[in-house]
Amino acid sequence: MALGGQAKSFSPGRPKPFPSQTMAKKSFVLRIDEPTYAALEKWAADEFRSVNGQLEWMIDRALKEASRSPKEQRPKPKPEENKTDV
Repeated sequence: MALGGQAKSFSPGRPKPFPSQTMAKKSFVLRIDEPTYAALEKWAADEFRSVNGQLEWMIDRALKEASRSPKEQRPKPKPEENKTDV
């Protein structure tokens, strides 16, 4: 809580949350072996992230590098109509 007993709320002076923090998320089960999880856990700790946050970051980065990120997709331009001068 902020000073005066008021809860913090979003204001224009504060940065907006990342889109991944505001979008609905899909839950799923992921099975990986213990050594891989341990390596992932250490990497996440080194980056000051949770394991889940690290996985989200890795997936987002891989999608961007492959030009497959839904966040990066722009609307396709509409084909121009064939205009004929009369």
